[in-house]
Amino acid sequence: MNQSLIVLAGIVILAAGTYAFRLAGPLLRTRAEVSERVEALLADAAIVLLAAVLATTALTQDQQFAGVARLSGVLVAGVLAWREAPFVVIVLAAAVSTALLRLAGVA
Repeated sequence: MNQSLIVLAGIVILAAGTYAFRLAGPLLRTRAEVSERVEALLADAAIVLLAAVLATTALTQDQQFAGVARLSGVLVAGVLAWREAPFVVIVLAAAVSTALLRLAGVA
């Protein structure tokens, strides 16, 4: 079999599975009773998962510490997001603070 045809078939199968998985939520929502406590725990779990992804991408690069400059940029973005600044301001402030620290020689 042609290699590109195998890759294309894999993509189609994954796409169909993803669509079916996402469609199952709204279709099965009326069949399953979930308590408010479980919904709150699921919301908290999503936040924890996102925080873990943020921490690993903010603190590491090539399985090593990414440096103080990147960490400070993430902290600037976090503070501005907490203060509910506009998204463009958050991204620009984080990028500028990281760039200035790197320009000053901070790794």
